[in-house]
Formats: sequence, structure tokens, C-alpha cells
Amino acid sequence: MDADRLDRRTIVKGVGAAGIAGLAGCAGGPDSGGSGGEESDEDSGGSETAETETTGEGGGAEGSADVNVGMVYATGGLGDGSFNDQAQTGIQRAAEEFGLSFDESEPDSVSEFGTFQSQYAQSSDPDYDLVSCIGFLQADALSQTAPDYPDQDFTVVDSVVDADNVRSYTFKEHEGSYLVGQLAGLLTSRSFSAGESSTQSDSTNVGFVGGVESALIEKFEAGFTAGAKAANSDIDVQTTYTGSFSDPSAGQEAALSMFSSGADVIYHAAGNTGNGVFQAARDRGRFAIGVDRDQSVTTDYADVILASMVKRVDTAVYTAAQATVEGSFEGGTATSLGLQEEGVAAVYGGKLGAEISSEVKSEIEASRQGIVDGEISVPTDPGQVSDYSR
Repeated sequence: MDADRLDRRTIVKGVGAAGIAGLAGCAGGPDSGGSGGEESDEDSGGSETAETETTGEGGGAEGSADVNVGMVYATGGLGDGSFNDQAQTGIQRAAEEFGLSFDESEPDSVSEFGTFQSQYAQSSDPDYDLVSCIGFLQADALSQTAPDYPDQDFTVVDSVVDADNVRSYTFKEHEGSYLVGQLAGLLTSRSFSAGESSTQSDSTNVGFVGGVESALIEKFEAGFTAGAKAANSDIDVQTTYTGSFSDPSAGQEAALSMFSSGADVIYHAAGNTGNGVFQAARDRGRFAIGVDRDQSVTTDYADVILASMVKRVDTAVYTAAQATVEGSFEGGTATSLGLQEEGVAAVYGGKLGAEISSEVKSEIEASRQGIVDGEISVPTDPGQVSDYSR
């Protein structure tokens, strides 16, 4: 949180969904008038802690100080240097530019999404003009919540919810992932050193570490694998899903195993779990590729991060907030952002990027343009990659 821009007024912690419902209203956050979400014993265990944070107003457009936005983040929470932090950047920018206010909730489990969504929708003090739901795992809960509150506007990032009061944003993650896959493929196919890391001369091997296995994360895998294979059809691509977006130790274990099996570069789409991938790269003197934000800047692993596949979650959050302020919010719509729309991009690492040759960068730029022009079709399903040809 940028303390110079926003005044953090209060942080409230409740134990379990019942504790959250009982305490959130006392913080000036979501009204405590009941919970509309379903909770499973398997997900919550009845003892998890969730956090609701109330933030202050920014200065901006006249009249927009009366606009309130409720943010429900993905599991893994803020401080991931990736997905959730990117979303927070978007709402912070909107607060600064438009003078709106926003509250933030960090569910600990999928079972809590409906609870927070409903609390914001039920609240009357403040009355939330928009509830922004971050992450594809919120879609099931929102599909139930949105019809119960037809006068409440919602937005969801990374999934499509078919409801008249929901504006959906998705991304063409496979397109950006293709570019970083090509980068990994080009570098593992040659002798490359940067910082304290290097490729192995006897290996053409890269890896992908995903969080929760799903159609969304498989788009990252498919694009990455297709890009690596386009660079060199003989490259081996190792893939592991840890089952979590918030387990760095699992990410580290998976990456260490891949590096031991010959991987030179590992790309992750695993949220906070990816920090373990970076640590493993440092431990083994290999390379990694970040996701969602420029993780050479947002983490302490610039010494091993070759590049990041940036996903402009902040743009989606900001755009929805702006539409709310301007009275132009359109529910029942879905927007998909790719390379052409500048919704995704491959960004070279701040420390190691300069060590990548202009020849390699030129090949990647040619592919970027080829995708934008429709000359390169990138698969979205890993099962399509075996038959993939550029």
C-alpha cells in the first residue's frame, strides 16, 4: 500500500466466515447484516483468518468521492508481488485520479468468496457502487451472488459470469506466454550466462510450474510450451501443478526437481507459490520467468528473472472503476485483452534483460507482431501443442 496516497484507517481480523460477518461492519467496511456465501467444511475448516482492510479516499474528479468500491482479492492475498498486487495497483490509481473510496478483503479460502461478495452487496454504510472480484476461482460464487443482488454492479477478472449486473474481463494469457516460452527455448538452445546463473550446455530443457490446475492456467502452459517448441522442436518441457497459489515451499520443491532433471529456465503461473520457483533458480544457478507483473521489480529475485509475462489486471480494475465513476458501467459484457489490446506483454528483467542478445529479442518481437497480425495462432490447450506448428 502506498502510504503517501491512501490513508489506511483500520485493519480488522475475524476468525472464520462467522467472525468476519460479525466484525466487518464495525470497521466501516462491508455491512454485517448476514452472509450470502456458502462455505464447505473442507475449504474452511472453521478456523481460518481473513482480513478486511478499509482504505481512505484519493483526490480527483468532483463528486466521485461518493463512489465506493469493494475489492475481493484472490486467495494468496496481497503482497504476492504478482496477481493481487497488480489488481491493487489498478484500484489505487483509480482512487488517486477519481477520488473514490475503496475497501479490501483478502479471503483465505475459496469458500469465503461468496461471503465477502454478499457483504459488500448488502452494505448500506457505505453503499458500494461496485464490487470487484479478482480471480477465476470467484466465478462460481459470483454466479450465485450476482442474481441475488440485481441492483449491485460487479466486475470479475479472469473469468466470465453471465449476468446482467456483471462486467467480465479475461486475458489472452497464451499470447504473452508464447513470447516468454520462445525466450526460454532460444536461451536453453545455446550457451547463455547472466549474473550468477547460466544454462547447461548439454540440455535443451525448460519447465512450467502452475498453481491450481484449471483451463485458465493451462492457457499459460499451452502458450509457453508452444513458444518453446517454436524456438526448437526438440526442447523438453516439464510441467508441474502444485495445487496452490500460496505455497512457496511447494513451488521451490517443484522447481528444484525440474532443475535437477535438466531445466535451464522455469516459468511460473502460480501466484505467491512462484516465489519458491525464484528461490530454487537462485539455489541452482538457473533462470526463471515471472508472471502478471514485472517480478524483477516487485520481488527480491531480479538476479534470476529473465523476463515476466505481464498481465494488465490493473487496467481491468481501473477501467471498471472509471466506468462506475462516469456512470457508463455496462453489465452483461465481457472484454478479452491480448497483445493487440496491450492487455498482456513480455517484459525483460530489469537486471538480466540487458544480457539477452538483440538477435533473440528481434526474434521475439517478430513473433509478437506475427500474433498481433494473425500470422501466428497460439493454442490455448496443452493438448493442442503436440500438433502445433508455427
